[in-house]
Amino acid sequence: MKKEKIELKLVLPTVNNADDSCIRRLAELLQSKAGIDAAHSLKPSDESPGQICVHFDSSVTSTGEVRELARRAGAELDQRYGHWHKRVGPMHARRASAIESRLARIDGIMESVVSPDGAVRVEFDRQETDASAIETALAEWSSSTPQDHGGDEDHRHDEGHKDNHDHSGHDHEHGGIFGPKSELIFAILCGAFLLVGWLIETFAELNDWIPLGCFIAAYFFGGYYTVTEAIEKIRASKFEIDFLMIVAAAGAASLGAWAEGALLLFLFSIGHALEGYAMGRAKRAIEALSELAPKTARVRRDGNESEIPVEELVVGDIVIIKPDERVPADGFVIAGESSVNQAPITGESVPVDKRPVDDVAAAASDPESLPPEHRAFAGTINQSGSLEIQVTKLASENTLARVVAMVSEAETRVSPTQKFTKKFERYFVPSVIAGVILLVFAPLVIDETFSESFYRAMAVLVAASPCALAIATPSAVLSGVARAARGGILVKGGGPLESLGSLDAIAFDKTGTLTEGEPKVTDVRTADGVDEAEILRNAIAVEDLSKHPLAKAVVRDGKKRLGEGESGSGGAIPDATDLQSITGRGIQATVEGDIVHIGKDDLFAEVDGPPLPESVREIVESLEENGRTTMIVRRGDRYLGVIGLMDTPREASKRTISRLRKLGIKRMIMISGDNQKVADAVAKEVGLDEARGDLMPDDKVNEIKKLQSEGGVAMVGDGVNDAPAMASASVGIAMGAAGSDVALETADVALMADNLDHLPLAIGLSRSTKSIIRQNLWMSLGMVAFLVPATILGLNIGAAVALHEGSTLIVVFNALRLLAYKQPS
Repeated sequence: MKKEKIELKLVLPTVNNADDSCIRRLAELLQSKAGIDAAHSLKPSDESPGQICVHFDSSVTSTGEVRELARRAGAELDQRYGHWHKRVGPMHARRASAIESRLARIDGIMESVVSPDGAVRVEFDRQETDASAIETALAEWSSSTPQDHGGDEDHRHDEGHKDNHDHSGHDHEHGGIFGPKSELIFAILCGAFLLVGWLIETFAELNDWIPLGCFIAAYFFGGYYTVTEAIEKIRASKFEIDFLMIVAAAGAASLGAWAEGALLLFLFSIGHALEGYAMGRAKRAIEALSELAPKTARVRRDGNESEIPVEELVVGDIVIIKPDERVPADGFVIAGESSVNQAPITGESVPVDKRPVDDVAAAASDPESLPPEHRAFAGTINQSGSLEIQVTKLASENTLARVVAMVSEAETRVSPTQKFTKKFERYFVPSVIAGVILLVFAPLVIDETFSESFYRAMAVLVAASPCALAIATPSAVLSGVARAARGGILVKGGGPLESLGSLDAIAFDKTGTLTEGEPKVTDVRTADGVDEAEILRNAIAVEDLSKHPLAKAVVRDGKKRLGEGESGSGGAIPDATDLQSITGRGIQATVEGDIVHIGKDDLFAEVDGPPLPESVREIVESLEENGRTTMIVRRGDRYLGVIGLMDTPREASKRTISRLRKLGIKRMIMISGDNQKVADAVAKEVGLDEARGDLMPDDKVNEIKKLQSEGGVAMVGDGVNDAPAMASASVGIAMGAAGSDVALETADVALMADNLDHLPLAIGLSRSTKSIIRQNLWMSLGMVAFLVPATILGLNIGAAVALHEGSTLIVVFNALRLLAYKQPS
């Protein structure tokens, strides 16, 4: 049996979600082929952007046949299945569930997910339906839940996952004859008729039909939306919470307890309306992201300045941003200097200074590799001076648009706890109905009237409805994702948010994550009779001819050291010629007639000249013991000394590690390709538990897998070089994701800023989210556990409804506390 990996990018372009149903279908198609034992998706990474691992018997089928089958199957799936995204008005979880049920009834719908904040995701079979049919079904429902921010997507996989948002909509709570506040108004009318009917019945001696008419009106206004939702679910063969409420209210009416039934519907409907309002808050927090980018841009074309809609900008346009204006597009600075507030995108609290690039053509050819001082992102705020920026991405593809689209899609990704609660409800509700039927027949066992047993059964129906359970997790996930986005952190759904909150081990890449990512001269140790200026002059002269990163560091930092010395002490830097590289050992060049060698100690055992003195060897060993990379300098036959370099830790590294320990992260490990001594030195300086050096990229993946088997681990890297290791971890966290397509695609959590200080916010927020989810579950299940026996023992429907709906609102507002979460100090 031989394993073969087939890249799905060739057959299902842009499908980077390992959970995508089309990848599962492709695996099933492949498994139907003779000779193929199994096929399963792999988590996407930079090196494997959507791979499927195929296990097949090479004696039955060949690699080529498997690849060809994958190509044909992928093309078939690409033609057949589509994905569609939409954003409608915010709603409570029960209404979201009703919309899911309505969509699921359409022939050809494979999967539908509706988030309480209005994000809708549908996967459909093109042979049975199309996007217009889905749009129509949703539009019909929109007579009671009108569209907020439109924007739909019907794409084949090769067209990418795009959300085209139409911002011409208005913010609606729920529609109907009273407009956006219909459900709230209906609930209030229900309450008003209930109050009038009760007052007349209790204090006035009028015809009994008058208070009864008021109660019937209360039933109509209180039950209108509940009934419509229940009908949708019953059509989809789902008997859920709304159905239980209707049965309980109808049961109360049949017993003549109209006031109590109307009270039930009033509290239930007012709870609906308030819950929808609360979900609207979470939605608006996310929606604020899409409003960051300005609608127009001041552009210079053919020497003329004009103002155009941002959608009309093209790559290569020059846009002009005045002080206090928002940047309209992603690009790089070509003229002007200013500081830019990047907090809306990256969460950085301090404005970032911007200056023009040196070479516009080179910058345009590879804008993602530019340092932060040259790059600008749509939605950020220019502060002091005017800037001219060359556009590198269209409005629909810039960092802000991608974040908004990904956050919207993240809301429809169901977390493990949500899956559990849905499964729980599926079995719990029928069990409740069965239990209630048994209670109705209690007079056969105990001495009480049928009406008393029926009343108790209706009270149990109310008590056992898991309303709070339905909203417990979605409300917390939405609030957590919204708060993270506001802090410059992109979390791709409830799954990563929950997983990150339960992990107590984190692995860090070294270079560019814990360290600055570029070497610096840290030590200049001279041989006897040599001053520092002499060794630096010779080293700079030779290294200036080399393009190696270590050489650049010697030139840059050496010149600084010479400049900081006493005037004239260093003298002029001589010219060097005839550079020769001695692979893996060092370099040599001619300086003022002498040959200068610079390199490792191995170099001097190979070239002509005196051997390495013991005093110099001791310097080398001392520096290497402290994690330095060493460069020995010899001019002619005279050893000048040793230069020590090191990729220095970021200022934030030690501070971040300390904060993570306070948050309860017990084990922190560094994985690095550098030698073990360098890794140990950096780990010791920043306060890590352990370091694992001398690792090739494959070794890093194996280390992460090993840590995974020990209980799960999060991997923090730059999202490019570390993508395979990040993909193997429970949660992959990419730093510096702003402007980086690879980092945004591969990471489960993306820190938009290239700043480790944001990591404690991500970890702390995820832990708080998990804690609040746990609190909500205990509250919702605890209330059911209390109310069921209480109603069986005689608690009336009114009190049961009040406690029941009260627990639902407490759960929602508990979740909204996450919107105000503050990073630990």
